[in-house]
This record gives sequence, structure tokens and C-alpha cells, in this order.
Amino acid sequence: MVLLLPNPGLEERIHTYEDLERMHKEQAEDRPKWDNKTQYILACVGFCIGIGNVWRFPYLCQSHGGGAFLIPYLILLVLEGMPLIFLEFAIGQRLRKGSVGVWQAINPYLTGIGIASMLVSWWCGVYFNALIAWILYYLFNSFQSPLPWTQCPLNENNTGYVAECQRSSTVDYFYYRVTLNTSTSISEGIRSTGKVVYVTTILPYIVLAIFLVRGVTLKGALTGVKFLFTPDVEELMKPTTWLDAGAQVCFSLGIGWGGLIALSSYNPIHNNCKNDALFLPAVTAVTAVFAATVTYTIIGFRATQQYEKCISGNILTLINAFNFPEKSITTDNYDEAFQHLNSTYPAAVMELDMISCDIQKFLSEGVGGPGLAFIVFAEAVINMPASPAWSILFFLMLLSLGLSSLVGTFEGVLGPLRDIHVIQKRWPQGAVAGTIFVVGFFFSLPFAQQSGMYWLALFNDFAGSVPSIFVGLIEMLIVVYIYGIERFNEDIKFMIGYKPNIFWQVTWRFISPFLILVILLFYVITQVQEELTYLVWDPDSENFPSLTSVPYPGWINYYVSTVAGFSLWSFGFLSMHPCNIFSKSSWGLLSIKSNQKLQQIIKYYFSVITARLFCCIECV
Repeated sequence: MVLLLPNPGLEERIHTYEDLERMHKEQAEDRPKWDNKTQYILACVGFCIGIGNVWRFPYLCQSHGGGAFLIPYLILLVLEGMPLIFLEFAIGQRLRKGSVGVWQAINPYLTGIGIASMLVSWWCGVYFNALIAWILYYLFNSFQSPLPWTQCPLNENNTGYVAECQRSSTVDYFYYRVTLNTSTSISEGIRSTGKVVYVTTILPYIVLAIFLVRGVTLKGALTGVKFLFTPDVEELMKPTTWLDAGAQVCFSLGIGWGGLIALSSYNPIHNNCKNDALFLPAVTAVTAVFAATVTYTIIGFRATQQYEKCISGNILTLINAFNFPEKSITTDNYDEAFQHLNSTYPAAVMELDMISCDIQKFLSEGVGGPGLAFIVFAEAVINMPASPAWSILFFLMLLSLGLSSLVGTFEGVLGPLRDIHVIQKRWPQGAVAGTIFVVGFFFSLPFAQQSGMYWLALFNDFAGSVPSIFVGLIEMLIVVYIYGIERFNEDIKFMIGYKPNIFWQVTWRFISPFLILVILLFYVITQVQEELTYLVWDPDSENFPSLTSVPYPGWINYYVSTVAGFSLWSFGFLSMHPCNIFSKSSWGLLSIKSNQKLQQIIKYYFSVITARLFCCIECV
């Protein structure tokens, strides 16, 4: 027996199978359609295989010890990502509506979940704008030889190089100082798509393959790859590793953003959405691991260079201190010579300013945060012949990924606005889309400040990850317990010819909701117990050129509550108060009087959930 909440009027709000068959045969549906299946798949791949895989996934791997992050990511991709993406594909294709219309059709009291998805897409699209601006800056600077990040600039007196650049590296300096002019604190400074996806989706694989060929020839590349695929057991025991893995699954697949529901709603009614739900996560995982492998060949090269530079500095110190002949100590016999001197003259060695040289530390801490892709690949191109050409190609690829993600993200905004009739069909769609992008531009201006990198990291941590996981959980509960899992199974049988097997039944009903609840619970507990920190570029820090971890100012907690909580608040509020300003006459199918008990149940549970959620967020 399956628990199913009462949902009167559902049959009148959704198309019957006969209506769907008739519209399919007569092509009477006024909703746009994909030209072919390839175009749809490439659009989905372009939406999911975006900068989240090339830009976000590698630095999360580095943050969690390389291979230790791959294990929870792949586990949660199967147990969380695949069931959710199948659910979104199937419900969008069956009900033929966007991310708001789907939930309105199931029950008007669920309008808020679509609005929450729209807001998640909006916030992510806003900071995607900033990333694309950074990419464009690098792209424009690639049309010169030598590349501007090849060497350090001269100081004001023209007597040497800028100290900040000398102490770090040319690529780090160009990213943090020239491109972003980064401050030391966050408080400082406040269907047309169908044809394009053929290029934007395929180009990244070609470019990454070229960089992989070049990367594996660099000294130390295999050291980096080994680090990526060697799991650290201690990292696997940390809740934050699993939290970030779960968030990355939702982030990389676009779950809870509304875009996949909108894209699938344009499919033929008998499209095999189950195969799509298996194919897309597989491609996403392969691409993420592929991009991380390419990145880590270059990280291994950088770490090896830093390690050898560190060893060379220590060798020079020993030679000068003990008056040894030049080249008497080399990198090959350094360890043996150091151990001999340390055992023979321990007091003298203790007084020397020796630096601890650890290749593992350079691998795990060499580059951190959102700048990893920019710094690592900028390092790669200056070690390639005809470096400006490769730089142009790489940043064109990154631009295509960013635009592909951005277009899909804003479809998650435009679709709901059409569903709630804020945007009318008679309005010119080009002008509407342009207006949305202009508004997004103004929302993105805070990222252009000197503290913009820290704001972007804040949005990346809180604006999309937690709300998208929460939205995914609610979507699953709605389909299973309000729409009805048996009805959903029959819908899928009608569309693809057979019911989902036991794997999908168990994950939808039990495993996926349980995992997501555990992830959210541990997230709240972790954030309450730990102080919020962020990484800053501070030339005056003792750890420079490594990034320094500093606590966020106290007022940032309210900002986090607003950014992360606004999407969740919209769900709770609109669920308790169906938006009459968005309603049409068809909403009258719900009788206030006949459904008074249902409304009381929904209001009670949503008010409890929302109140407790806000208590947790405010504690954070």
C-alpha cells in the first residue's frame, strides 16, 4: 500500500492519454518542439556539461583530497542524480509544461516549488555572468604575443619586477591582481539555441583532448593524475566531502533549476526519457572526470615546479651555510645530503631558514577556489608552442561552455515567467530575453568589485547548491506522495512502453529522499558548528602565495540567509498562499469549501517545515 495525499481535481488539470495521442498525431500542440532527438540531447548536454564540470568540479576535487571526492560523487550520481533527472524528464514530458506549470497542474498549492526553481536558476545565472566576463577578459588578452601572463611586470622604479608577482607566479598575479584586482577582504567595495548547441557542445571535448595530449608530456603530470585517482580515506569520513559531492551532482546536472523540465516538455510524447536519464548523467560523469584529469596533469606540473623551486632554495641555503662547492648538492642527492648534515651538525641546520618542501602539499594547496581553471590552463598555454593560438582556443571553449550553461539557466527563468503569465505569448521573445539579460547584468555588477571573487565564491557555495538539493527533495516527494507513484509509473509506461524497474521504484520512494535528507541535515549541523570562512589573496600574509582562510564578517550570515533562503521561502509562502495574481480561471477547479481539510493539512506541514528551515538558516 502506498501513502497518497488527497489531491482533488487532478484529472481535470492534466491531459488524458487520448488527448496527448491526438495532439501528437495531429501536431495540434502549440508548444514548440525540437527539430530532432540529436538537437535535444545536445541541448541537455550543453546545459549540464557546462562550466560546472571544467571550472567547478576540479577545484572541488582539490579541496577534498583528489580521489576522495570522486567516490561520493559517483555514488550520489547513481543514487541521487539519476533518479531525480529521470523524474524531471518524465514529468516535464508527460505534463507538457515548464517548471511552474508542471507543479501547478499537479496542485495549484505547489506553485511555489516552480518559483523556487526559477529563483535558483536566476541566482546561478547572475554569477555565471561574472564568470563569462572573466573568460572574455582572458580571451581578449590572448590576442597578443607574448601572452600578458608570461612574465612579471616591472615595478614603479623599473629596477626590478613587482614583488607580489615574484613571490607568487605570473599566472597567479595576472588572475588575482590584473584581472580581478582582488582586495584582501569581502568587505572592501561593495529555440534559437538548438542550432548553436552543435558547436558549443562538441568544441569542449576537442579542446580538452588537445590539452590532455599536451598535459601528459609535462614533467610531473602523472604525479597530478595519481593524486586525483588516489583516495584519501580520512576525507571520506568528513561530512563536508559528501555534502559537496551531493551539491555537485545537482549543480552539474541542473537538478532543481527547472531547465531540464522545460527542455523535456518540448519532446514528442513517446520519447524514451529513461534512456535520456541514463545517458546524460553518464556523459556528465565522464566529462567531469575527463576535465579533472586534464586539469590535474597541469596541477602536477605546477606542483613539481614549485617543489623543485623549493628544493633549489634549500640547496642554495645549505651550500652558502657550509661553504660547499657549487653543484655539490643537487636535487638527486638533496635528501641524502640533508640527512647527513642534520645528523652531523644538528644545531647549525636548526638555525638555517629551511623551507618544508612537500609535493603533496603543493598538489592539494597549490591553487584553490574558483580561480583554479583560469590559473591552471593559463599556465598550460604558456608552455605550448604558439601559445596565443592555444589560449584563444581554450577561452573560446570556456566561453561556449559558459554561454551554453547560461542559456539553459535563463530558460529556467523565462519558462516559469511564461507559465505564470508574466510574459505574454504575443510579446516579441527576443526583446523579452534581452530584457532579462540586461536585468541580470545589473544584478551581476557586485562581482565587478575588487571583492567580486569572494562574492562569487559565496554565491557558488550558497545560492545554487543547497536550494537545488532542497528543491530536488520536494519534487520527489510531490511526485511520489501527491501526484502518485503508481500514476507516475503508468505515465512512464504510456510514454516509453514499460514501467520503471525496481531500481527506480526503490530510489524514488526511499533511498534518494533519505540520502538528500541526510545531506541537508549534516549540512545544517556542520554550518552551525563551524565558522564560515573564505579564501583571500593577501600579499602581506605569512602564507603568501597560498590563499589565506579568514572568517566572514558577521553580517554575511544575514546575506547567506537571504540568498539561500529566498528560494526556499518562496516555496513555503506560495504553497500556503496560492498566487491569485498568477491564476487563471482554470484554478477555480479547486473548491475552497470542498478542499478545506486538504488546505489545512498543507498549510500546517508547510508552515512547520518552513519555520524550522528558517531557524536552521538563521543559526548558520
